[in-house]
Amino acid sequence: MKFVTFQKEDGCIRAGWMIGHSHVMDMHEASKGVLPKDMLSFLENHPFFLNYISTMITTDYGVYPLEKVILKAPLPNPKSFRDFYAFEEHVKTARENRGLEMIPEWYDIPVFYFSNHLAIKGPNEMITRPKHCHWLDYELEIACVIGKEGTDIEAKNADDYIFGYCILNDWSARDIQRKEMKVGLGPAKGKDFATSIGPYIVTKDELEKYRVENGYDLTMTAMVNNVLLSEGNMSDIYYSFAEMIERASDGVTLYPGDLIGSGTVGSGCILELGTDVHRWLEPGDEVELEITALGALKNIIL
Repeated sequence: MKFVTFQKEDGCIRAGWMIGHSHVMDMHEASKGVLPKDMLSFLENHPFFLNYISTMITTDYGVYPLEKVILKAPLPNPKSFRDFYAFEEHVKTARENRGLEMIPEWYDIPVFYFSNHLAIKGPNEMITRPKHCHWLDYELEIACVIGKEGTDIEAKNADDYIFGYCILNDWSARDIQRKEMKVGLGPAKGKDFATSIGPYIVTKDELEKYRVENGYDLTMTAMVNNVLLSEGNMSDIYYSFAEMIERASDGVTLYPGDLIGSGTVGSGCILELGTDVHRWLEPGDEVELEITALGALKNIIL
């Protein structure tokens, strides 16, 4: 299933799922109040709710044409957002471009930083460039959404804790990030202004036909103003989501609604490509990320 959050013509924001490519279902309305109004509440008790959905009788009640609603971030309010650094090519190339060698410790553990889980944007939302930023960048990523509470989760069991996946754009103010990273504490103001996800959360069962050893065979692309700049594949990931979840849950509890990003796929940002390939993003630029089976996520820079 493909779960969405959307705004109806009356301004009401509801969670639901896609029906084909042209309609959405308001889960609360269609179930006459049994299913919740928002995605986070659904995730917190999704085994029961999914079972209920399987018993629902097909009806047009609560169904809306896609052109009559506005898709929002499918999970507008994740409980937390951890973003990893899991693609080796991105790490190597981005460091080489700054005259730096690869970090040996990167191969020891999957690392992540916490970003602003209250600055989540959805498809077609405007992204405001921070006022002190002149080097705005996109980052082509995939994210998983946690659907089950757990602590000290072993990688071999981690798939049981994943509800689904979505596209993620980790917007980056590179000039701000470059300065703050010299202190050695990690990214903060260079990242906290916006993160886009969407257009929907695809349940993991829909990706089984793409499964390969370390993840899924999913083509990942990024276009700026309809020009293809980035192209990679999720299967190139060095650390699997299972390994990321094991690391994130080490001594810590993960909860339904936690969001975990993969980090940037190889060639998946301007920092890596170089400004001779494309300048930094400017107001008016349109950025579209697309991943096999996960749809397309488009935003315009304000």
